[in-house]
Amino acid sequence: MRAVVQRVSRASVTVDGEVVGRIGAGWLVLLGVAKGDGPEDAARLAEKILNLRAFEDEDGKMNRSVQDVRGGVLVVSQFTLMADCRAGRRPGFSEAAEPETAEALYREFVRLVDASGLEIATGVFRADMAVALVNDGPVTFLLDSRRQF
Repeated sequence: MRAVVQRVSRASVTVDGEVVGRIGAGWLVLLGVAKGDGPEDAARLAEKILNLRAFEDEDGKMNRSVQDVRGGVLVVSQFTLMADCRAGRRPGFSEAAEPETAEALYREFVRLVDASGLEIATGVFRADMAVALVNDGPVTFLLDSRRQF
């Protein structure tokens, strides 16, 4: 699984003109699922994102997690994170998980994050979504469950 994790002061996702998910300060997580990913990838990534100390403490240092600051988490599926752009000009998506597998793992990731008790919002899997955000910092991380954290 790959995730682009952005610290935001607010974020929302809209489908067909209707806001389907919205948070205040916290993480916007764009999530891609690869072939071969499993529940352990979802668990590893959820744990990392919930505990990543990238929110400022009283001294202005990135020393608090989203749990420490009681922030929100907006999770949006994004299969294009699995794109291979090394050859030619058209991205290849052969490494992306099949939609049924990807959706199951996306939902497992959301379930694990939701268990934290934080404000959780999501997009709509396989929908054409418009994501709006105010990146705070900017602070953005690229995480991959197959690489050691």
